[in-house]
Amino acid sequence: MDNLAHSLVGAWMAEAGLKRYTPLATATLVIGANLPDVDAVVTFAGSDASLYWRRGWTHGVLALSLWPFVLTGLMLLWDRFVRRRRHPELAPARAGPLLLLSTVSVLSHPALDWLNTYGVRLLMPFDGTWFYGDALFIVDPWVWLLAGAAVIMADARTRKSAAGWMVLGVATTALVMFPAFVPWPAKVLWAVGVAAILWLRLKGTHVLSTQRVATVCGVGLVLYLGAIFLGSQVAAPRAQEWLKAQGHPVERVIAGPVPANPFVRDLIALGPDRYHFVRADFLRGSDAHLELSGPTLPREPNPGPVIQAALAAPHLRGLANWLRLPTYQVAETEAGWRVMIDDVRYSRSQSGGLGSAVVELDKELRLVNRPTVE
Repeated sequence: MDNLAHSLVGAWMAEAGLKRYTPLATATLVIGANLPDVDAVVTFAGSDASLYWRRGWTHGVLALSLWPFVLTGLMLLWDRFVRRRRHPELAPARAGPLLLLSTVSVLSHPALDWLNTYGVRLLMPFDGTWFYGDALFIVDPWVWLLAGAAVIMADARTRKSAAGWMVLGVATTALVMFPAFVPWPAKVLWAVGVAAILWLRLKGTHVLSTQRVATVCGVGLVLYLGAIFLGSQVAAPRAQEWLKAQGHPVERVIAGPVPANPFVRDLIALGPDRYHFVRADFLRGSDAHLELSGPTLPREPNPGPVIQAALAAPHLRGLANWLRLPTYQVAETEAGWRVMIDDVRYSRSQSGGLGSAVVELDKELRLVNRPTVE
C-alpha cells in the first residue's frame, strides 16, 4: 500500500485510544506503520534492484520480529536525550506500552501490503515465496477516507494543519471524481464521506468524541477490507466456471482490484497457453455481471531457451524473481532475438508497464545490451 494509507492507519490506531498508554504513542504508531518500507531506499539503485529487494527482508518474519524492539529503543533514546531534555517536566515514555504499540503498528504494514496483487515475501529471509491477497489496489482511497476521518478531527486544529488537510482532501477527491472508470455510486459515496468528515470537524466534536469516531471508522475499515477480500474470493471461481461454460478451460483465476472502484474486479484467467481477461461488476445483475474485458495474451508455462536466456540476464534478476503472470513476445532479428517481457497484472498489452523489460540476444543467446526494466 502507499505510505499515506500506512500513516493514516497508524494515526487512526492512536486516535482510537492507543495514544493514552504512553507519551510518544502517536509517533510510534505512525513510524511503526511505515517502518518495513525502509527498503524503499533501494529504488535509487534502479528499477530491477527495487523489484529484487522491495517487500523482502524488511517485510519478512525475521525483520518483523526485530522491528518492534528497534523502534522501541529509538523512541526511548529520543525520549531521554531530546524530549525530556527540552521539557524535563514531562512524564517519561514507558517501555512496555511502547513495545506493544510498536508491535501492533509494524504488523499492520505487511497485513495491508499482503492485501494487494503486488505481493509480499512474509517468510524472508528463510523463504522467498510471494503471498498475495488480491483484494486491494496499491492505492485505495477508501482506506484513506475511513482511516483519516478521526485523524483529521484531532489534527486539523490550527490554520496550518487545516490547510494541509484541505490540500490533501482536494487532491484525493480529484483522484476519485475525475476518472471515468470510477462509477457514479462510488463518487457519491466519496462525496458523502468527505462531507461527513467536514461536518464532524466543524461541529461534530460537540456530538461525538474523536475516539468514538475512530472506533466507528475502524469497524467500517475492517468491514470494508473483509468485504472486498470476500468479493475477490467469490468472483474468481464464478469467472472460472463462466469461462469453462464458454469453452475456455482455465487452470485458475486471479481476481485483481480496480483503482477506486470496490464494485469491480479485473480477473485474469490462466489457460493452458493463453491469459483470458474478465471484468466482474457487482453493480450489475447476477446474470450479466461477467464479461470479457480484452483480447487474450500468450502464456508460456514452460519457457523455451530464448526466453530462459533473457530471464537469466544479470540485470533482470529482480524482475525474474518478481514475475507472477508473465507474458513474452519473442521476435527474431538480424543479430539474434528480441524478447519483450511483461507481467499482465499491470502491463497487459502495453509495453512500459510496471515490471516490463526488453532484452536483446545474439544468435548464441548471449546478452547484447543491458536490459531495461520499468
